[in-house]
Amino acid sequence: MNKAGVAFKKGNWEKAIVIGGGMAGLLSARVLSDYYAEVLIIEKDDLPVKPEIRAGTPQAFHPHRFTPRGKMIMERLFPGFNDKILSCGAPSTQNKMIHQTNQYGSLVMPNTENDATFSRALLEWVCRQHVMGISNIKFLTKVDVIGLLMSSDQATVTGVHVREREQLGQQKTLGADIVIDTSGRSSKLAKWLKDLGFDVPNPDILKVTLGYSTRHYKIPSHFSVKWDVIRIAGDPSNKTLTGVFSTIENNIAETVLYCPGGHYPTTNVDEYEQEVARLADPLISEVLQELEPITAPRGYRITELFRHHFEEMERWPSGLLVLGDAFCNFDPIFGQGITMAAIEAEMLECCLREQRKHPLPYFERNILQKMNEIVEPAWWLNCAADLPWQGVSYEGKQLKGIEFAQKYFALYIKHATTKRNFELYGLYWAVNTLLLPLNQIVNSQVISSILASEEESSESKELLCELSKACGQTLEDQLSQIIPSFPRAAFEHLNAQK
Repeated sequence: MNKAGVAFKKGNWEKAIVIGGGMAGLLSARVLSDYYAEVLIIEKDDLPVKPEIRAGTPQAFHPHRFTPRGKMIMERLFPGFNDKILSCGAPSTQNKMIHQTNQYGSLVMPNTENDATFSRALLEWVCRQHVMGISNIKFLTKVDVIGLLMSSDQATVTGVHVREREQLGQQKTLGADIVIDTSGRSSKLAKWLKDLGFDVPNPDILKVTLGYSTRHYKIPSHFSVKWDVIRIAGDPSNKTLTGVFSTIENNIAETVLYCPGGHYPTTNVDEYEQEVARLADPLISEVLQELEPITAPRGYRITELFRHHFEEMERWPSGLLVLGDAFCNFDPIFGQGITMAAIEAEMLECCLREQRKHPLPYFERNILQKMNEIVEPAWWLNCAADLPWQGVSYEGKQLKGIEFAQKYFALYIKHATTKRNFELYGLYWAVNTLLLPLNQIVNSQVISSILASEEESSESKELLCELSKACGQTLEDQLSQIIPSFPRAAFEHLNAQK
């Protein structure tokens, strides 16, 4: 039995170390605090004394929002989370309008949910304050983790090597029963494992070459913003920009311009409003005329997204886990990252609970398998959304059915928009934000209905051609051969909550 199994036979683990104090780290620490006598979060930055952007989070200026699935998990792990965010000045989405424009038209619908919209700084602040109030969680700040501390047989991680930022050269070791890497895109875990002699598989890479540019505006006291969100989608075929407008705390509105494939939105003050005005729909530009710019546009660039396959390693050290963007990261525009970290933290909680009841060997490897099952459908959906853009490419394991998915999703969105089918449109976003599994929109009943309604369209004819390549006789058989069958792990806990 590995170390985890032995520890749980004794009753509980003594100490856990979490590398990284961002959202994935805070979520992990919250879960771990129910199972460990001590949880230590090691953070490379100093922690702000009020809701401010941390130095190590250059993406924090840009929009962040929880999906409905993410909010459900947050409310359970951090009771009163939404009310606390609202009490800090964040606006509510309730009774505001959602405006969605794409190349096929526009849909406008009310938002009936009382959800807070917030900055990344406020989100982290509220969650961090909650975590700081848990007696067995401690923070160690302005410290870099520089490597893993291993047992003599190199089979178990027993802690980490660290270096204080303000005392360069001074190193020390910190012991732990388990170490969880939640350090995000900048994670060095793959390198550490290779340096220790482990055979690490190559990651899947989505070369998105994406950029986005965000500007903040002050909302005048006399002006009432009726919009929860305005999203004007760009066209992948000609690489036009996507624009999104929303509001956050302190009467601030934010607008982000976005495009994959190497077409970066401007960060020039004089050109920014011109690019907004050239969006496919003038609504955002019209709203901004009533607001006062309070920042210059700030850009953010991501060359590639990656998905590690640690779960395939023949040897994986006991006492080590990885979660969040350090395992797999996503296109930020879809808002999957924080929600995925929340789902993974929920899975960690379930595995710890089960391990306490029924200790089993290879505990950490089993969790990695579960995490991979969670990541797989989200990664596939992310690739399906980004690959239609010119200049985006993929290197890695085969993405089954991805070309069919691109054709089908284009037809699906066209149908839902032109027919003003709010239910279908909502289902699409529910699937892409991981509230519902893929088979809710990719099934014979929905596909047959859309094909029958759009039988004269070129998109429908392309889809029928793609389906005809499958050997199955029924549509269900054809779909089973084309579309991957994803594990249900990502939705098991959601069903249990219902």
